[in-house]
Amino acid sequence: MPVLISSAIQKCLPLVTCALLVALAIGISGCSGPWRDSYFKKGVGRLTQEEIRERFGPPHTAKTPALGGDSLWTYRFALSEQDLTQWNSSFVADASNSVTSMMGKGAETIKATLYCYRYTLTFSEDNTLKNWNREECVPGTRETLTAK
Repeated sequence: MPVLISSAIQKCLPLVTCALLVALAIGISGCSGPWRDSYFKKGVGRLTQEEIRERFGPPHTAKTPALGGDSLWTYRFALSEQDLTQWNSSFVADASNSVTSMMGKGAETIKATLYCYRYTLTFSEDNTLKNWNREECVPGTRETLTAK
């Protein structure tokens, strides 16, 4: 009897391992979203203008009051639907494309639709990130393009 149980476990082990790996990949991808959002969220009160300039280059616009006060920087980035969704299954699509290409069947890839998003960063007088906001460059663009 113990031999039968051991044999059954050995047969199911690869399947269980594969299922656990898929669950782990889904769990990790569930935390996705624009990486800039988490970067700025973690950086409030900590990141300086210089650190952000080193990471993203000079801002697209910068407003610094002559008499002191908060500075306002903006950056514009193109984000795809995949970048914007909290959960994406791109790893499944990528794996599927890899398998079909190995089998000699070329995969037709659909080009991702890109949306323009503006990040507005507010810095306190000591040049640290005070708060930030992400919004569409042209409000309503994504909803209009994805309406069915």
